[in-house]
Amino acid sequence: MFYWIMKHLVVGPISKMIFRPWIVGAENIPADGPVILASNHLSFIDSVFLPLMIQRRVYFLAKSEYFKGRGIKGWLTKNFMLATGQLPIDRSGGQASEASLITGLGVLDKGNVLGIYPEGTRSPDGNLYRGRTGVARMILESGAPVIPVAMIDTDKAMPIGSKLPKIRRIGTVIGEPLDFSRFRGMQSDRFILRSVTDEIMYELNKLSGQTYVDVYASSIRNRPAKATR
Repeated sequence: MFYWIMKHLVVGPISKMIFRPWIVGAENIPADGPVILASNHLSFIDSVFLPLMIQRRVYFLAKSEYFKGRGIKGWLTKNFMLATGQLPIDRSGGQASEASLITGLGVLDKGNVLGIYPEGTRSPDGNLYRGRTGVARMILESGAPVIPVAMIDTDKAMPIGSKLPKIRRIGTVIGEPLDFSRFRGMQSDRFILRSVTDEIMYELNKLSGQTYVDVYASSIRNRPAKATR
């Protein structure tokens, strides 16, 4: 109920009035059943505007730290994350991928929509980076259809490091479903996982028009820190 109120009565109407977001291809998302939305990741607000633009509720996986803050700020952050469909994932102890897989499969088992960012982190410069194979493993283990999604100009509205978004139009492009049934049962083959992931990134590249860079985004974001040591 809280999610519905926030989406339809609070966050949704206000955001649509201010940012005038647009969407193409919403009809590609089935009305029911498990679905994986594999999206590029340009900004923190990707996880806000994607759910606002489609009819079904979208669940995302988020760091558990977002849900553990104290005081008024912690309470606001926690409830905002819950209102936008975020699910806490404990990333401590090197078990991030396994925790994400288990939680994600649980969402899909209930016939829900799961949003995933194959790049694993936000793009540091607006380019599209190499996808991580965890998304492919989840696709093959769940058997759920996967739909590529391109968020447009969210990085211009709220670049990394910004505390408040700038007012500008934001777009969402929904691609056609991808069929990976030919790889069913092959989720332990790392070459198959890479092939599935690369095919998803190719589709995201076409939808978004971003420049593709065949390295992990996290390696780019970590370069300044390494250079200062």
